[in-house]
Amino acid sequence: MSTVAESYLVGLIGDGITASLTPPMHEREGREQGLHYLYRPVDVAALGYTGEEAQREAPRLLEYGRRLGFNAFNVTHPFKQTIMAHLDEVDEDARNLGAVNTVVFSDGRSVGHNTDFSGYITGLRATLPEADLAAVVQLGVGGAGSAVAYALLRAGAAELVLIDLDTDRAAARAGDLQAQFPGQRVTSRSHGELQDALAGATGFAHCTPVGMHLHPGMPVAAEWLRPGMWVSDVVYLPVDTELVVTARARGCDVVDGGTMAVGQAVDAFRLVTGRPADADRMRRHFLEMVAAQQTDSGLRGPAGTVEAAPSTGEGAGWGALRLPARRAGARTAADIHQLS
Repeated sequence: MSTVAESYLVGLIGDGITASLTPPMHEREGREQGLHYLYRPVDVAALGYTGEEAQREAPRLLEYGRRLGFNAFNVTHPFKQTIMAHLDEVDEDARNLGAVNTVVFSDGRSVGHNTDFSGYITGLRATLPEADLAAVVQLGVGGAGSAVAYALLRAGAAELVLIDLDTDRAAARAGDLQAQFPGQRVTSRSHGELQDALAGATGFAHCTPVGMHLHPGMPVAAEWLRPGMWVSDVVYLPVDTELVVTARARGCDVVDGGTMAVGQAVDAFRLVTGRPADADRMRRHFLEMVAAQQTDSGLRGPAGTVEAAPSTGEGAGWGALRLPARRAGARTAADIHQLS
């Protein structure tokens, strides 16, 4: 039987997150470890808050949670940046990223962390421990892409090229990261230079919505992917995006989007409980839930604590530039509805 010391009350604050897969991932792992672990979504949309009102209420909800005895909250879109001003402390990585996705209450203080970037590193190292980080190209620098870029540099990438439809944003992000990592090289290039950039890359990190159910297809031409290079995706429903399937077929080492989704949950679980999570067990559970959602074409939802798309409103631009999906009859991301 669990004692009070072994009981945890956790929440997820976000907009449109009632169907997130993060709460059941945490709860299952808690049960497996013999803990009384209750994790509930706190959806501002379901509470009737929108826009500026939602931004005002999110920190209040966080404070109510602290007073009611919550141990921690995960925080997702659109509050990862704005919630920082309302915390007692923010760790160095979250401060450098300018985003918090996990808030832990300790000794009456609220401490902000970011497990989006650490989850990516955890997954990359576990899946491809020998990944060559000499020259990495990243497509997409909004939302999850910002965390991935920081993660790649924290993991030791010698050279990182950022490419985005918004060239000014890519340049600004590259400048910020270059200042934080002066011993490494961070540059930006235009979307039209993607093929040239990939020609000399040892790895490719894909961080746009292309591959999701609303944006099927390939973000790059298949022939731009070479045997021996590694490829990672942030889209995780479907886990086997067209990029993932094509990259494997062309002899690339692959890290699918589920790896980052599980990795951030693994790291958040450790922050909340002080206990290591079983990453393999959490991934098996995650894949079970994904498979269940794939059979229900009526279910749709936004991303959970890891944003599969750069941010709200960017999908249309990326969708307009995506390469066509495979021939009729072939399985594509359009067959799957993203729910997380």
